[in-house]
Amino acid sequence: MTDRTADLTRINDALDAAVLALDGFTPGNIEATFKTGDDPLTAADLMVDQVLRETLPVAGEGWLSEETADSPERLGKDRVWIVDPIDGTREFVQGLPEWCISIGLIEDGVPVAGGVHNPATGERITGALGHGLTYDGRARELGGTCLADATVGASRSELKRGEWDRFAGKIFNVIPKGSVAYKLALVAAGRIDATWTLVPKNEWDLAGGAALLAAAGAWGVLKDGSDPTWNNPDPLVPGFIATTPALRGEVESLLL
Repeated sequence: MTDRTADLTRINDALDAAVLALDGFTPGNIEATFKTGDDPLTAADLMVDQVLRETLPVAGEGWLSEETADSPERLGKDRVWIVDPIDGTREFVQGLPEWCISIGLIEDGVPVAGGVHNPATGERITGALGHGLTYDGRARELGGTCLADATVGASRSELKRGEWDRFAGKIFNVIPKGSVAYKLALVAAGRIDATWTLVPKNEWDLAGGAALLAAAGAWGVLKDGSDPTWNNPDPLVPGFIATTPALRGEVESLLL
């Protein structure tokens, strides 16, 4: 098993630098423009993107970020960093503590290390294959053992659009959470039991969380149940499901 200590050090250093860069911004009191539709963009997104680009990739490594123009050059790289400088910009602008910085390291299409940091709550979740996962520096906690007792994180936007109406009356507890990367990280850490999004997302929304799920031995698949690959020419992903190992069977029966 490859020693990922250096990768995890680089991830933590990048998260530290990104948090420092955000000191000059106040969540809930920041101007935003809109890229398409109601997808917001702030100066903080761009600043964190620059910080991560300066901190993470070295010569020979690729780069894919929501806030950087994509280049096909990454497709020829064995190691690629896939990041979202601020996942949950809408919540950041609104002042809701449900946004994060998300980093995923991909090797040959496989997520091998990642880190997610929520500056609003101070939570940091990092992990790598062969190293397990830590939540605020502690080993991960075990999640629930049955769906009846489960807490499931759901997108605020998807709830608002009615995409979770089909689960009304189900026995599990649904809680709204903004950032998908943050929700995936919480599943990996055993802080919530499951989350899913059955609408398209981009690789930068998911890669950091997917790396943490892999590090923790949790279950993360595409919405049809197949295993994802990463660093694809088209970064759009049709949907994603994540849960703790104990709930995999029940979640499969519910969704697949």
